[in-house]
This record gives sequence, C-alpha cells and structure tokens, in this order.
Amino acid sequence: MSDQNLTCTDCSKQFTFTESEQEFYQSKGFSTPSRCPDCRAARKAARNSGSAFSGGSSYGSASSYGSGERQMYAVVCAQCGKNTEVPFSPRGDRPVYCSDCFRAQPGNSRSGGRSSDSRSGSGRRY
Repeated sequence: MSDQNLTCTDCSKQFTFTESEQEFYQSKGFSTPSRCPDCRAARKAARNSGSAFSGGSSYGSASSYGSGERQMYAVVCAQCGKNTEVPFSPRGDRPVYCSDCFRAQPGNSRSGGRSSDSRSGSGRRY
C-alpha cells in the first residue's frame, strides 16, 4: 500500500491519503474519503452546529431539537379551563390538558397516579 493523491469532491483540491490513513480506514471498514481533511472538518462542524449545507440531509438541523426555543401553542385545558401552552400543535380530536391536569390523569406513568400495592404483585414497578 502506498500514499494516494486524491481530489476533493467539494473544493477540487488535491490531498494525500497516506498509507497509515488507508490502514486506519480499512480497519474501521470506512470507504476512501472523497473530501479533503479541511472540507471533512467543515462538514462535521456544520453538522454539529445544526446548520444545513447544500445537497446534504437536514437531519438534526433546523428542527425543534437544539435550535433554541421550542415552539409553543396556546390552548385551553379540557378539564379545568385554564389557559396554558403545549409543545405540540393540537389536532382537535383529543383533549389537551394543562400540566397539572395531565399529571392527574390515570395511567400517566409520571404522575404515579396508579397506586400499586407492593404486596399484591399486580402493580408495575419502575
């Protein structure tokens, strides 16, 4: 195996794919890089900062995850009538509750609303 001179698909700059890099890539099952180290670093930085780049996937970018403040929707609680906000757009076919009423709903695992008698063995333990 000897060093290979490759051309970056992004910037058209020549770069050397060294013998040791080839061995490393082969040991990890990676394919031969098509981008120079600078362009690979730029893509990685763009991906980690949440910005999309042309031709690439927008997975993880410009979504509600990691993009700052989450969009909230004003609603009226179906149980108590209190004005509140929720982090999803209500569809209208199901009731929407304020956080207090939601926690009080039976079956909500966060509320501990269902009591389990540890002696009966019928309750779930978390």
